[in-house]
Amino acid sequence: MTPVDPLPPRAEPVYTMSVVVPVYQGERTLAAMVGELVPYTHGAITPDGHAYRIAEVILVHDNGPDQSDAVMRTLAEQHPFVSIIWLSRNFGQHAATIAGMAKSTGRWIVTLDEDGQHDPADLGAFLDTAVRERAGVVYARFTNERPHGFLRAAASKSSKRMLGTAFHLPDASQFQSFRLVRGDMGRKLASFAATGVYLDVALSWVTNRVATCPTRLRTADGRVSGYSLPALFAYFWRMVLTSGTAGLRAVSVLGGIIALLGIAVALYVIIAPQVGSNPETAGWASLMVAVLLCSGAILFALGVIAEYIGVGLNVSMGRPLYLTVDNPETIMPDDPEPGESEEAPRDR
Repeated sequence: MTPVDPLPPRAEPVYTMSVVVPVYQGERTLAAMVGELVPYTHGAITPDGHAYRIAEVILVHDNGPDQSDAVMRTLAEQHPFVSIIWLSRNFGQHAATIAGMAKSTGRWIVTLDEDGQHDPADLGAFLDTAVRERAGVVYARFTNERPHGFLRAAASKSSKRMLGTAFHLPDASQFQSFRLVRGDMGRKLASFAATGVYLDVALSWVTNRVATCPTRLRTADGRVSGYSLPALFAYFWRMVLTSGTAGLRAVSVLGGIIALLGIAVALYVIIAPQVGSNPETAGWASLMVAVLLCSGAILFALGVIAEYIGVGLNVSMGRPLYLTVDNPETIMPDDPEPGESEEAPRDR
């Protein structure tokens, strides 16, 4: 790890950072990751000479399958800069990250994964990039390949590029969970983000100043990814729906294309027998093709519209994006006093 230079006496203001870590499977990696952040809580200098300091580390418990909660309690006891947000159930990485952003206080918000693949030594370079380019968001630009396999990496890149082109998003291939966000922007976004929102798309709603900073992705220490194929598709579909009404416009365009195709097929079916080129054209085959094309287009359109209606219904019903609760240990019953029965008295 790169040595951290202590802060010299200076009149220049210090950039404070709030580190937000959504925790799902951090039992084996979380303590080491927080340990790497400790030197930066005393202050450091970026390569361009800007002073910064990690003011707080916010761990958001997303109800994973391991004993991450026990590790988080220990870290909060050991380090005064560590605080914990307890979610009532597993809401997902984006919701957990937004929950942490809502409680942050720093001038900048850093979002890190709990698995240790993101190097805190790059925070100074991220801050330099943000100041130099006056960016509201700085994403990591990994210079090495992710350890996810060729097919998954290719599918992720191609889907993000397709979204950027079809739905007029900023370069969605830049989206990463290792990011630096302006604190005021992140907190205000968290105040209005609704359930089902894709965080990076939501960030594109509030700023068009997006930059990237080169960094290396460290190994995952053999940990298996918690994202199954259905979960990855769900994130992709959430990105589509969060992109706005571009999907509805695409349905309208598709309907127009199908209508024109139907007119062309109808003209061919009418004209072809008259000129004697194909007297069997107006048969069951052409009818079935027309029915399948039209019914497929209708079903696709209804499916997309239904997804949009579902998102709006969740918002109108007040379904929360996340819900913070007390430390689970504080809501457990007290131990019985000596001599008292552990069973509640029964009515006689």
